[in-house]
Amino acid sequence: MHTETELKLRASRETLAALREHPLLKKRNKSGWQTRELLNQYFDTPERDLSAARVALRLRRDGEVIIQTLKCRGQSVAGLSERNEFEWHLDKVKLDLKKLDGTCWPEQLAGLDKKAIKPLFTTDFTREYAEIAWGRGKAKVVIEAAIDQGFVIAGKRKEEICELELELREGAPEALLELAAELSASLALMPCDISKAERGYRLLDPDSYELGLPVTELHAEMPMDDAYAALAWQLLGSSQRLAEQYRHNGHWRLLQDWVRCLAELRALTASLGQAAPRPTTRALRASLDALLEDWRPLVLAGNDDEDIRRAAPEQFAEELEDPRWGQFSLETARWLTARAWTVERKGRGERQGKAQLASWLQHLLGEEARALKLPLYVQRPEDLAEQLPRIETVQSWLHHARQVLDLPQQDRLYGELNKLHELAELPLLEEDKGELLEARIEQARAIEQNRAWKHLLKA
Repeated sequence: MHTETELKLRASRETLAALREHPLLKKRNKSGWQTRELLNQYFDTPERDLSAARVALRLRRDGEVIIQTLKCRGQSVAGLSERNEFEWHLDKVKLDLKKLDGTCWPEQLAGLDKKAIKPLFTTDFTREYAEIAWGRGKAKVVIEAAIDQGFVIAGKRKEEICELELELREGAPEALLELAAELSASLALMPCDISKAERGYRLLDPDSYELGLPVTELHAEMPMDDAYAALAWQLLGSSQRLAEQYRHNGHWRLLQDWVRCLAELRALTASLGQAAPRPTTRALRASLDALLEDWRPLVLAGNDDEDIRRAAPEQFAEELEDPRWGQFSLETARWLTARAWTVERKGRGERQGKAQLASWLQHLLGEEARALKLPLYVQRPEDLAEQLPRIETVQSWLHHARQVLDLPQQDRLYGELNKLHELAELPLLEEDKGELLEARIEQARAIEQNRAWKHLLKA
C-alpha cells in the first residue's frame, strides 16, 4: 500500500497543448515528455456496493503490464486529494479476487460475495508525462505531471477526459498547489475533485455524484481559528464540486448554491475582525468580490427569468475558460494551507483567534445584531439592502455553527433571517414597491420577536 497525493486540474485541449511549452515546466522538466496508452476497466457489483464503500477497483493495461488496483477514497478538496492505494501486478487481464483480502478490503464489505463483482465502465486515455523537479528551500520537490486525454465510456454514454494531474513523488504537498497556482496565472486550469471513476458512475447514474462534503464537526471549545479554517475548506471544496456539476448538467439550483458558497466564504472571512488583519485577507476578499459582482446579479435576475437561466451554462463555460476561477481556487487553497490570516496579527488578534468558538461567536453575533438596528429599518425599509453584508454574516455563522450556541429558537431565527435576506435583495420596482416594503417591515418585526434574537441583543 502507498498513499497517493495528487492535484487534478480540468483543462481544454488548447490549454493542455500550451502546458507542454510552458516556460516553468520546460525549465523544471528533468525527463522530457513521454507517452503511453492506459486502458482501464472498473468493476463493481450491480448494486454499486464498492462505490457505496468509497473504494474503486480497477484493472489497468499499460503496454504489456497489467495492474490490479484498489483505491480507497481519502480527503479531497480544491482538486488536491490524498488516498490509500493497493496495487498488484498480474499475468493476465482478469480480476484476481484472492488479492482482495483482509489486508486491504474494507470491513464494511466483509460479507460481500465477491463473485458478484462485474465490469462496469472503462476509462481509456493517452497519458503524456514528465518528471518535474526543483529545489524548494533546502528540500527537493519531485512531481509527475501527466496530461491525460481520452474518454470515460459507460454503455452508450461517454465523457471526454481532458486534464492535468500533478502527483507528488517527493517533497511537501504544498508544492503541488504552488506549481499549479503559478501555471494558473496564465492558463485556465480548473481544480477538479471528481475522479475518473466518479465520472464513470455519474454516466451510469447522474445522481451518484455527491455534491456535499462531510459536514464540518464544530464544538463549543474549539479555537475560533480552527473553526474558520474547517468551514472555509468546506465551502471552497463545495464550491468546486458545484462548479463541476453545473458545468456538467447546467441545473440552475447548482449555480445558486455555488454563489451561496462564495457569499458565505466572503461573510465568514470578513467577520474575523482583528483575528484576521485586513491586509492578510485583502486578496481573498477582492477575488470573492469580483466573482460575486459578476454572478450574484445574474442569479438574482435568473430566478425570475427563464431566458437568463437558459443562457447561464454557456456564460459559466466562458468563466471556466478564463484563468480567474482556477486562480481563485488554488490561491485560496494555498492561503488556507498556510493559515495566512494568522501571520501578521498580535495581541488582541491572537487572543481572538485562540478564543473558544462558542464565546467568540456569541459575542460576534451580539455585536452584529445590535449594529443591524432592525427598529430603524422598520421605519426605513427602503434602505434595508445596505445591511445585506451584516445579515449575511449572522446568516452564515448560524447556518454552519449554531449547534455550538445555547440559544432558544435558533433554527427558527435562521429561517427568518433567510426570508429577510431574500426581501432585502429584491429590487424596489414601482409596480410592487409598496407590497415589498410592507413585507420587509413584517419580516423585521418577526425577527425582533424571536427569542434567540433577543438573547443576542443582550449578549
